[in-house]
Amino acid sequence: MVNAIRSAIESVCDPEIPVITIVDLGVLRDVHQVGDAVTVTITPTYSGCPAMDTIREDIVVAATTAGAGSVVVNTVLSPAWTTEWMTDEGRLKLAGFGIAPPGANPTCPQCAASDPRTVSEFGSTACKALMVCSSCGEPFDRFKDL
Repeated sequence: MVNAIRSAIESVCDPEIPVITIVDLGVLRDVHQVGDAVTVTITPTYSGCPAMDTIREDIVVAATTAGAGSVVVNTVLSPAWTTEWMTDEGRLKLAGFGIAPPGANPTCPQCAASDPRTVSEFGSTACKALMVCSSCGEPFDRFKDL
């Protein structure tokens, strides 16, 4: 049951980017289980991230569906989340979804051109900036570096 509960929690996706899990993002910090009681520790990408309430609810649902009797989700802000916690697989998933992953030289997820320009430091969510490709002209989000 321990592995099933952990696997269920690890499969929870970010509601704003449904192709990436909380493990891919580096948001899931710890899962601790004693008997059928589970304590989950998460760190949000931003302290005011509106997706965190949904992520907490999804963690509880996933864990209880997998057999947990009780679930406590703790939010820890220190150390602060960093894009370094993202997995390589998560970065690939972002690019496949049309979002440039964090990095020094963003490339267009449509045509792979390396010369996009920033339209706005604020994209569809606080963790993303709005870019436009100088080659194909397509707009896209870039996950901000932190």
